[in-house]
Amino acid sequence: MMREDRSALNKTMEINSEMLQKILDHSSDEIFVVDGNKRIVYVNGVCERHYGLKPADVIGKNVMDLYAEGYWTPSIIPDLFQSKKTTTMKQTTYLGTELITTAVPLLNGDGDIELAVITSQQMLHYKRVVQGAEESGEKEGEEGANPAASIITNSAKMKQILKLCQKVAPIDSTILIQGESGTGKGVLAHYIHAISNRRKGTFLTINCAAIPEELLESELFGYEQGAFTGATRSGKPGLIEAANEGTLFMDEIGELSLKLQAKLLQVIQEHEFIPVGGRKTKKVDIRIIAATNRNLQEMVQQKRWREDLYYRLNVIDIKIVPLRERREDITPLTYYFLNKFNKKYGTNQLISEDVIALFNHYPWPGNLRQLEHLIERLVITTDSVIEVQDLPDLFQKYTAAAARPSALDAALEELERSMVTSAYQRLQSSRKVAAELAISQTKASRLIRKYVMGLNGDKGRLDEEDSGL
Repeated sequence: MMREDRSALNKTMEINSEMLQKILDHSSDEIFVVDGNKRIVYVNGVCERHYGLKPADVIGKNVMDLYAEGYWTPSIIPDLFQSKKTTTMKQTTYLGTELITTAVPLLNGDGDIELAVITSQQMLHYKRVVQGAEESGEKEGEEGANPAASIITNSAKMKQILKLCQKVAPIDSTILIQGESGTGKGVLAHYIHAISNRRKGTFLTINCAAIPEELLESELFGYEQGAFTGATRSGKPGLIEAANEGTLFMDEIGELSLKLQAKLLQVIQEHEFIPVGGRKTKKVDIRIIAATNRNLQEMVQQKRWREDLYYRLNVIDIKIVPLRERREDITPLTYYFLNKFNKKYGTNQLISEDVIALFNHYPWPGNLRQLEHLIERLVITTDSVIEVQDLPDLFQKYTAAAARPSALDAALEELERSMVTSAYQRLQSSRKVAAELAISQTKASRLIRKYVMGLNGDKGRLDEEDSGL
C-alpha cells in the first residue's frame, strides 16, 4: 500500500471523543470506571438498562453509596481493593438482571489502585454463549418471596411513600391505600406486611369487587354448619379467621355493601365477629390493610359508605401516585418487566431506545399493570428487538412527540450550552469550569467537548487534565 494511501486511511480511522462515547454506549456490556477513592469517573449508557439510571445520575458518586442504596448485590469493590487483582463475581441488580462482573485494577507506581475498569455482561447472554440457548430459560424463584424487590423506583414521591410505609409497618393501625387501578396497591400492602411485626404470620388477599355480594360475607366471615343451602356440614372458616395473627389485605374495599361494612367495623373496633349462621362471637387478632380506587369520602356524603368505618380505615392514609407522575420510573420498570418475562419464557428480547423514548411520553392510563402486560405480550410476540412498529396502534400517535425534544428540554440545553461556552472561553480550564458551575470535572470535560471543541470548526483540545475518560 502506498504511503499516501496509508496516511489517508489513518485519517479516516481517527476516533474523536464523541465517536468513542457512541461506541462505548453501543457496547452490549456495561462499563464502569472508578478511581482510587471508589468514585465513578465514567459509565456507559448500558447502566440505564441495568439500573434505570442515566450516566449523568451516576458519574461523580461513590460506587459504594449506590451499592448501599440497593442497586446491585453483592459488591465487587471490597474484594478488588483488598486483592488488587482481577476479580470476577455474579451480581444481581434491583431490576432483576443477573450479571457476570469482572473488575480489572490499574495500579500506579506505588502499587495502589489508580483506576478500576469494571465490565458486566448479562448472565442470560453468557448462558447462551457458553451453555447454549436451551439452558437460558431457567425457572425463576417463587414470585412474591421478596415483595420489596418488586418496588422499583427512582421517584422522590414514591420514596417518600416507602419511608411512610417503613414508619407505620411496625404499628398495627389500619391502613387505607388509595390510588388508580394498576398502580401497585397490592404490592405496597405486601411490602408493609413483609417489614411488619406480623411478617411471620399469614398475608391473605381478597378482592371485594371480584366476588358476588351474596358470597362475599361467607368468604370473609366464614359460616357455621347448615348456615345456608349448599354449606358444608362442618362449616368453614373465613379469611378473617384464617388471617389470625397476620394481615388481611382487602382490595377494592369500596365495593362492600352497607351490611358488610357494619360487620367489618365490628372486627376493627372489637376484634371479634360472628360467622354466617352462628351465634357465638369469635376473637381475632389481625391487621387490615384496605385499598380502593374510589373516593370513599364522596361515598360517605352520598350515604353509600359508613362514616365511622371510613375514619376507622383511614387511620393511616397512603395515596400511591400514578405512573404518569413518576416518569423517572418508566425506564427501570420497563427493564424490570423485560428481565422478568425473558426469564419466564426463556427468551432474550431487547428493547430499542425509540420504544423507551415513546414509553416516556405515553400517559399510561392503566399504570404499572398496563406496562407489565404490554411487556409480556411484546416478549412473546416479537423477534429479537422490540421496535416501535411492534407496539399496539394506540401508541403510534405518541411517536412524533417522542422523536422531538420538548420546549423545556431545548431551552435547558441552550442554557447549558451558553453557560459552559462562556465559562470555558473565560477560564480555559475544565477544572475551573467545574468549580464555577459546581459540577464534577468529568462532566465539565464532557460538556466542553460537546459545546466548545466543535464550535466553528475548532479542533482544539482540552488541557492535559481532561485527556482521560
